[in-house]
Amino acid sequence: MVSIENEDTLTSTRRRETALACVRAGIDAARPDRVVDESVRLDGDRLHVAGTEYDLSDVDRIVAVGGGKAADGVADALERVLGDRIDAGAVVTPDPGEGERIERLHGDHPVPSQDGVDGTDRIRELVAEADERTLVLAIITGGGSALLPAPAEGITLDDLQRTTDALLDAGAEIGDLNAVRKHLSTLKGGGLAELAAPATVVSLVFSDVVGNDLSVIASGPTAPDESTYDDALDALERYGVDPPTAVRKRLEAGAAGDLPETPRPGDEVFDRVTNHILADGFTALDAAREVAQERDYDTSILSSSVRGEAREAALTHVAVAEEIEATGNPIEAPAVVLSGGEATATVRGDGVGGPNAEFALAAAVELPDSSTLACVDTDGRDGSSDFAGAVVDGDTVDDVRAARQALGNSDAYGYLGSRDAIVSTGATGTNVNDLRVLVVE
Repeated sequence: MVSIENEDTLTSTRRRETALACVRAGIDAARPDRVVDESVRLDGDRLHVAGTEYDLSDVDRIVAVGGGKAADGVADALERVLGDRIDAGAVVTPDPGEGERIERLHGDHPVPSQDGVDGTDRIRELVAEADERTLVLAIITGGGSALLPAPAEGITLDDLQRTTDALLDAGAEIGDLNAVRKHLSTLKGGGLAELAAPATVVSLVFSDVVGNDLSVIASGPTAPDESTYDDALDALERYGVDPPTAVRKRLEAGAAGDLPETPRPGDEVFDRVTNHILADGFTALDAAREVAQERDYDTSILSSSVRGEAREAALTHVAVAEEIEATGNPIEAPAVVLSGGEATATVRGDGVGGPNAEFALAAAVELPDSSTLACVDTDGRDGSSDFAGAVVDGDTVDDVRAARQALGNSDAYGYLGSRDAIVSTGATGTNVNDLRVLVVE
């Protein structure tokens, strides 16, 4: 079960206690040990994954590879299910543990590192040995885009780092960011499936992407890609990013038709590939809703797809709280309104912030006294901070001017820390996007 630091201080009211209970339940429901145990089982030579059966009698070798923030936990769970049926494997993750059959390798997020490059090279070695009697279990989880860098020819790690940094600072949405990364990498955008062919590839996916687009989750290493070099160039232009010369040169060469595109839908490299989404944002929302209902709250899931600038989306949640209080619509108090998705936060200063912190602080400025709002990133790391998010009430902000200054300097945590509002969990071992719990008494 996820642990929340300073929980006694944070749960000073019934509303706060309910909000954090919902947060905990949501994160726990998406933890790899629980998800894999419910979705994957071995019955003799029959491997069952999310209702699909795979005959292992025709398989000579099982290799498990992948990466992301939940990859270590998924690897642990697979070792428990398959044991010595796993012949080899490697995953790249920010906090690697110890594995018996699957190597655990370190990588960095959200900006790729040399460790990640080295770990990805090991995965490439393992997959390159696959043949038609190999089963590749691909562990694809949120954060895999940064953790599995494999720079394309002519692109250096520094090129990737600078481009990624600039897009993140500009508040680029994940689809745009990944359109660029897929065209600068050899494994993304179906590259892992292409390398593994003609092996059977079964992907175990933990989605941190609005809409569960397989081509976007971890930049889609086992999924067909419909983005193009032109799309990547367009993303750089729209966010005002001037990339390193090598990056622009490669993207322009691809747009001119001088480089092959990523594998498209219908490509034969996907003939023996199956992708299973085992957990997503709704996994967390559904578990949070169950806790709220057990506590006799009327509940509503506003959306699992909230996106856009965090400080703007926050005002919608304030409006919902106001409407419940004033008219009893869309549900009557006591109520819990839940939402997920992935908001963004454009960096405007040099403070410590993140999308969930900005969401919480922007809401707190106008939140009714009857309401509490908890906003967390389910991976335990909001943006580039070391915090999961925050829990705020209508009285959290006692100095509106100071709160707005903090937002203007991208320093939401600077303000919220002084108000004992920060939720800190450490790395949770999973990643299914943001989770927000609005409690109205």
